[in-house]
This record gives sequence, C-alpha cells and structure tokens, in this order.
Amino acid sequence: MKNQQENNHVSIGSLMARIAVMERNLADKDAAIKDRDTIIADKDSAISKLTIDYEAVRFQNEQLRRMIFGSKRERFVPVVDFHQLTLEFEPKAAEIADAVKVERELIRVAYERQKPKKEHHGRMVLPSHLPVVETVIEPSEDTTNMVCIGKEITEELDYTPAKLHINRFIRLKYITKEDEHGNQKQVIAELNRPIAKCIASPALLSMIFTDKFVFHLPLYRIHKRIVRMGVPLASSTLESWVKLGARLLQPLYAVHRLYVLGEIYQMIDESPIKVLDKDKPGACHQGYMWVRYAPLSKSALFEYYKSRSTKGPIDDLSTFNGYIHTDGYSGYTYLASLQGITHLSCWAHARRYFDKALQNDCQRASHVMKLIQLLYAIESLARESEMSHQERHALRLERSLPIINEIGQYIQQERNKVTPQSPIGKAFEYCANRWISLQNYLTNGLLEIDSNLVENSIRPLALGRKNYLFAGSHDAAKDIAMFYSFFATCNKNNIDPQKWLTYVIKNINDTKTSQLKELLPQFINKDLLE
Repeated sequence: MKNQQENNHVSIGSLMARIAVMERNLADKDAAIKDRDTIIADKDSAISKLTIDYEAVRFQNEQLRRMIFGSKRERFVPVVDFHQLTLEFEPKAAEIADAVKVERELIRVAYERQKPKKEHHGRMVLPSHLPVVETVIEPSEDTTNMVCIGKEITEELDYTPAKLHINRFIRLKYITKEDEHGNQKQVIAELNRPIAKCIASPALLSMIFTDKFVFHLPLYRIHKRIVRMGVPLASSTLESWVKLGARLLQPLYAVHRLYVLGEIYQMIDESPIKVLDKDKPGACHQGYMWVRYAPLSKSALFEYYKSRSTKGPIDDLSTFNGYIHTDGYSGYTYLASLQGITHLSCWAHARRYFDKALQNDCQRASHVMKLIQLLYAIESLARESEMSHQERHALRLERSLPIINEIGQYIQQERNKVTPQSPIGKAFEYCANRWISLQNYLTNGLLEIDSNLVENSIRPLALGRKNYLFAGSHDAAKDIAMFYSFFATCNKNNIDPQKWLTYVIKNINDTKTSQLKELLPQFINKDLLE
C-alpha cells in the first residue's frame, strides 16, 4: 500500500515536472513566435518602405524620361461619356443633372470647341507695303508683227542680305568778319550722337542688342556676322559697344523699375543663370534672375541677384500694399503674414502635381484635374466674353467658388487615405498647405488664376542660356536683366523691340529725367516708332 502511494506520488511529481517543462517550451515557443512576428513586421515595414522608395524612384525616372524624350504639354482629357444615360434613383437627381449640364457646357465652351475646317485659299497674298522689283521677261521667239494681248504675273518673296554702310556727317564751319576790335566768331553745327566716340550708330547698336537678347545669338556669332559684312571689327570693340550701350540705358531702367514696383498687382518668379566669377576659377557662379510681371501695365522687370534667397529681391514688399502672385517656392510662404499683402498661389503649379500623379493614382488625380479643368473653363469663358473685372469677379463667385469648395472637401476627405510621400499624397499636401492663397484670386476680378504670365516672360532667358551659356561677370548679368526687362515688355505690348531701341538710343540724351517714362515700352506713343 505504501509502495503504491509512493508510485502515485512519483507519477504525480513527474507529471508536474513534465507540465512545467511543457509550459516552459510553450513559453519559449510563444517568445519565438513573438520574435518571428516582430521580424516579419520589421520585414513588412522594410518591404513597404522599399516599395515606397521604389515607386518614388520609378516616378522620378518616368519624370526624367518625360523631360528628356516626352512632350512638355500637360494636356488632360477626362474620360467621360456624356452620352451615357443616368438613372434617377436619388432625391437630388435633378440638381445633379443640372450641375452636370453646367459642367458639360463649360467644358464644351473651353475645351471642346470644334476648329473650323481650314480651306485652302490659294497662294498667300504678299504684303502690299513691301517694295516691288519688276522684271519683264520677253519670249525667246521672234515677236515681230505680233500683238501683245495680255500678261501673266508671278510673284515671289525675295531676300536682300543685310549690309552695312557709313554715315558721313559733314559739318560746315563758318566764321564772321573781324569787328572793330579784331574779334571773330566761329560757328559749326552741333553733332548730336548718343555715345561719344562710338562709331556704331543707334540702328547698329539696336541690331546687336536684339540679336543677342531677342534672337539669342552669342556675341561671337554677332561678331562673325559683322566681319562677313566686310568690316574687320575687333571682338573687344564689339564688347565695348555693348557696355557703352548698356550704360546709356541704365537711367531708363531705373525709371522702369520704379514703375513696375509701384504696381498694385505683381507676379514674381526666379530662374538661375550661370555667371563667371574671378573668385571661382574654373567654375561658374550660380546666380538668379528675379522676375516681376505687372499684368495691368504689361510690364516685366528682371533683376539679378547672386543667390536665390528672398532677402534682397523682395525687401521692398515690407511697405507694399497689393497682390503678389507666386509659385510654390518655400521662400514666398512668409508673404501671407505681411501686413497689406494678399498672397496668391498658382493653380497651374497645383495642377502640375496632379498631372504627375496620374500614373500613381489615376482615379483621385483625374477627379481633381477635372474640377481644375472646370476652373480654367470658367476663366476661358470670361476671357472670350471680354468681361470686365467686376463681371469676372461675379462669375467666379457664382461658378468657381462652389468648385473650389468641392476640391477642398475632396482633398480633406482623401488626404489621410494615401501615403504622404506618394505623388498623389504630395499633390494633396501641396494644395492643403496653400489652400487660402489658392482661393485668393476669387477676391478681385483683376487677378489671374495662375502666374503663367511671368513664366512666359522668363522663356527668353531660358533660350538665351542655351546659346550664350553664361554671363561674363556679375555686372554683365545686371545688364542682361535690363535688356530682358525692356524686350519682354516690348513683346507684351506688341512693339517691335529693334524699332523701339533705335528710337530710344537716338532720343534718350535729349529727354528730360522727368519725361523718361514716355520712352518706356508700356507708355511710349507707338506712332513715334513708325
């Protein structure tokens, strides 16, 4: 009996020991499972991060390929079938149908205008103001005893190569007879030349400047053209002409700057330019052209600064009262906090983010792009109807404001459903951070929906950089800014830049300082340039 009890006790003890071992094993397995789950979670996190990084790199690669090989056009055609019938199963179906009808009409007006069929009207009629050189061609046959019964006239457009000529001014000298004291007075006509001791005429100087800053020719190519015309001109002489011409126009540039800075509505942008710097041998300094465009007077102002920092280029805004339109550069964000300034962000830049996100999230990106397309359709409607500022303001409040509210609600609703670092997440973030400034164009009808006008003014600078590559010095970069300011303003006001510059060079020395404004492209009497 005792032995049986001991056996039972042993069996219970061994069982408890086994249970303890099993519990330890289970605990070890649980710990191993937790470790494995942690490893799996870490791997999932790493895979997710790598996936996000891969998508980001793939997106950047696609954008680079598009920049190099693709079209720069950001055209968006919504995939909408307006002929699809709808079922009216909701109480507000009639209101929705009316909204869709308005949407269709706006898109039709702005984006689905059918172009008239081009009919061939025969050969182009040549302008009547061009000189005509007539050449009569007789038949090779003998026309003796024949009567001329008519003629056939064929016209072609010809070209006379540019050529140089010499203006020789002969001034006659006169002297009076001696008076009773033996004195005489000599008289000679005054020679009024814009730049003393410079043999280049105003017309030649204007040709050099327009070739360089309008047609983007480097100075060495202009020099070759002049040499081929038969004048063995030294390149250093040409460079001195450029410096003297720039110095002549600097007072006019100062006046131009004052008038542009005084505009109530300005668009601001910046673009890089390489500059040779003696302190950086073997390398170019990265400078920046800060550009302002005043839509009301159609005036452009380029200013050169050595850096992209906003300290300096827009210091004058501390006392400015009006509207400033910019892109999304972070250096502009503080403008919204300045007293007296209404800061506007650009809808074209916001749209560009959604255009880039189409391949990442087509559904969300295309939804927002269709709404932005409606905003531009409304702007196009106002422009084609030639509405006043007051009428455009009323139209925006009636039609654009509800669409903008819808965009804002959609961004707020979908913003937390996407990865912040994804293209669509960046697009949502860009708009959310600038939402007030994106809406500010609704406050006044004189404001534009985007800052494309100032970007268009910068295009000549971008073309010039590809040809002359860099500015020779920081002072040369300032002169470049001056000429781009004048010629961009000429372009916006439909003025021939070469005719304008020739007139200005001839007359600037005889113009009073208080009247220099009348020489500026935005204020000049165009009849004087004929």
